[in-house]
Amino acid sequence: MLRFTIRRVLQIIPTIVVVALLIFVIFSVVPGSFATSLLSDGKTAPDPQLMARLNEQLGLDKPVHQRFITYVGDLAQLDLGTSFRTRRPVLELINERIWASLQLAVAAMIFAVVVAVPLGFLAALRPGSILDTVTMVGAVSGLSLPQFWLGLLLMYVFALQLNWLPSFGYGDGSLRNLILPAITLGVTPLALLARTTRAGVLDVLNGDFVRTAHAKGLSEAQVVRRHVARNALVLIITTVGLLFGSLIGQAVVIEKLFAWPGIGSLLVDSVAMRDIPVVQGTILVIVVWFLVINTAVDIVYALVDPRIKQE
Repeated sequence: MLRFTIRRVLQIIPTIVVVALLIFVIFSVVPGSFATSLLSDGKTAPDPQLMARLNEQLGLDKPVHQRFITYVGDLAQLDLGTSFRTRRPVLELINERIWASLQLAVAAMIFAVVVAVPLGFLAALRPGSILDTVTMVGAVSGLSLPQFWLGLLLMYVFALQLNWLPSFGYGDGSLRNLILPAITLGVTPLALLARTTRAGVLDVLNGDFVRTAHAKGLSEAQVVRRHVARNALVLIITTVGLLFGSLIGQAVVIEKLFAWPGIGSLLVDSVAMRDIPVVQGTILVIVVWFLVINTAVDIVYALVDPRIKQE
């Protein structure tokens, strides 16, 4: 198990290196610059001398290969650079925002798991029932609804009409401020997880070992608890890990809609201002988060199913 864990952790490193290279290359060739966005008033071209001076201060006048060497050297020291706009370390800006994003992602995932897994199990145990039909219709609807529209609907009903919850903002970080954005973000993974759980449980129920367990005289509850739940758990864990790893990236729209101070809103603001170091650092952190979560999931379901370590 230790060798398996070390091997999976080491596999993250080349992926991070490739992603960092791609991020640098993409933002080196993308049109526009921070100097242009800062000095231009939208009507007249900015002063070339001011642009040249600002580019020199920011190090943008150097050749691409020199900037890349500096970028890689800084990354090796866990330095994501300095923001063009605020002149503060990028890591410091991300550290201020990451906890709000994690709070939102964890709340959305808890909401999805608590609702989707029991519904998926019950729907699979009673295929063709009213519960099964309602669950699948709800899952399809959840996957079809645009998150932006759903968020506006929840704000209109629960904040403006009923006045039960705040419409937007982080406030003091209380649960009341978290409910609407967490539900909005969690509906899509909830729908996908419910469908995946139902499909996984149905597949296990059709296995020969389940029929053998019934033939031995075990009750339905015993079969589900001893055989079905454990074997369906691997697929559920995999799905939860993939969804959880991608939630921070998916939260960009939700954070802007609800004025949530996470790294998603930081990313959008930095893109608008052409603050390339912050954009690069934020994307890299989101990618690393996804890789770390998926590695943790691999380790967890290797513990659940030891056969995976041997593959």
